[in-house]
Amino acid sequence: MPSFVGDTLSRYLAQSAAQAPNKTAFTFVDFSAAREGTPHQLTWRQLEGKVQAAAKGLRHMGAAGERVAIVAPQGLDYVVSFLAAACAGAIAVPLFPPSLPGHSEKLASSLNDAAPMLTICAQEQRASVEAFCAEAGVRPGMHITTLSDVQQFGDGQEELHWLVGPQDCAYLQYTSGSTRTSSGVEITHDNVCANAHQALEAYDIRPNRNCTVGWLPLYHDMGLVLMVVLPVVGGVSSVLMDPAAFIQQPARWLRLLTRHSGALTAAPNFAYDYCVQRVRDGERAELSLESVAAMVNGSEPIRSGTLARFQEAFGPHGMRTTIMRPSYGLAEATVFVATSPQQEEPTVTVFDRNMLAQGTACVVEPTQGSPTSELVACGRPVAQDVAIVDPVTCRRQEDGTVGEIWIKGPNVGRGYWGRPQDTGEIFHAVLDGEDPHQPAQRWLRTGDLGLWHDKQLYVTGRTKDLVIIDGTNHYPHDIEETAQNAHAAIRRHHCAAFAVSTEEAEKLVIVAEHVRDLTDPDSVRAEVARAVRAAIAHSHAIAVHDFVFAAPNTVPHTTSGKVARPACRERYLAGQWQTKAAERKGIDGA
Repeated sequence: MPSFVGDTLSRYLAQSAAQAPNKTAFTFVDFSAAREGTPHQLTWRQLEGKVQAAAKGLRHMGAAGERVAIVAPQGLDYVVSFLAAACAGAIAVPLFPPSLPGHSEKLASSLNDAAPMLTICAQEQRASVEAFCAEAGVRPGMHITTLSDVQQFGDGQEELHWLVGPQDCAYLQYTSGSTRTSSGVEITHDNVCANAHQALEAYDIRPNRNCTVGWLPLYHDMGLVLMVVLPVVGGVSSVLMDPAAFIQQPARWLRLLTRHSGALTAAPNFAYDYCVQRVRDGERAELSLESVAAMVNGSEPIRSGTLARFQEAFGPHGMRTTIMRPSYGLAEATVFVATSPQQEEPTVTVFDRNMLAQGTACVVEPTQGSPTSELVACGRPVAQDVAIVDPVTCRRQEDGTVGEIWIKGPNVGRGYWGRPQDTGEIFHAVLDGEDPHQPAQRWLRTGDLGLWHDKQLYVTGRTKDLVIIDGTNHYPHDIEETAQNAHAAIRRHHCAAFAVSTEEAEKLVIVAEHVRDLTDPDSVRAEVARAVRAAIAHSHAIAVHDFVFAAPNTVPHTTSGKVARPACRERYLAGQWQTKAAERKGIDGA
């Protein structure tokens, strides 16, 4: 097993600039004015020059050892700002501007938690950032500046690659907050460089043969590592676009993959379904995907149906089944943990759902009639250990037994910023029988449930998301899949299943958004509710306590696109949706 330790981002940047100074390092494709996009590029020499100037400016401003937040929009300035902070010996805090809809609360809490000395924003957004920070009560003493202002101070002569060490904290990666309060994970230079090497090895990415292409936001762990860190460490070029440009026209992403040979890209599961739904036949005809190196599917439950639909839609345009690489990762492990084997089709296994809920993997034929769960394997780890552990006894489980996923490796972050108790509980876990005083025997508790089967890792859910009804465990994503398939008026990937406490027992609540083009949701509310209740009763043997037919864009999502079930539950308990009364009205015709 290879070992990747002892590196810094600044040394890799210097190395890439020395080895290929005139090669294009980063390309940002701006789709705001042209159909094919306008590319803005930096060579490795230009990138290093801009990073050096900004890093020296940050040191002149006293930022070494301090937190430096980046709240700029997606683009080359974001890349330079992040690398400059990390290379200056500061701690970068990759975030997003206040203009990102629906996430102002997370931005304010992250800024207050990190307490940065200064924040870098775009010149045109400076006034709005200042107004937001003032209104949200974000650290009054924080200095708000721009990249160009910082670079004006960059006239020092010191060599930046000697300013930081492998064990220094490079940045704080704020978690998406899907099941817990958003926390800043301390990622060292050693952690992120090791994880980049692990991903380069797993996806077989090489200089002069491959590149990265993507639209994932750079404040998200997968976007940051894939689109910024992996290119710097691996010496490969990066082509990036704005997430909004993808949402507006997903064909833009696929056209970039067509233009740039040997591309590694990544997206959550919903994005692949989104392409199937939104990319028109005429746009598909322009695509040629046979040169794509890998399309990573991760960051949320991977659906076998999504893989099949995407392959059916884009197989005629060069999409090979081995290109799709189901993967697993999380911010606490920098990002990458495991992926499906190279040059193999994704593995889909059908398990008995009832046995799985009881903690045992029992492979069945889908025609046997019993309730089943189709799980997509997430493959194997590279240069890190993954164990399935009983979360109560802390004992390692046998293959085929569901337990909590624990991870140990050089990519695991050193803890949560300013949260020593959480750090001890999550990052310093010890298996039963091992020495708690030996740092080498400490594990990361992921909070994810999974199992080993046939030498591959399967992720079954989250410990905090489990819906427990009458003593039986149910995975919410299974229930959500059943609900969203129950009626055509339900918007896919915008459905939440969770339990609430009543005087009698825990009860199931379903919140589902209706499709955007439904002009009169009240006219079908009762019909949809009946369909959902019947489907869940048939497939899961659970009675739905309450069904909410919600307006589009009201089901909370994290900044990484996952349904935020705890936030949904809080909103439901606060009475922010029409519930049984509205459903009753539809039934009675009142």
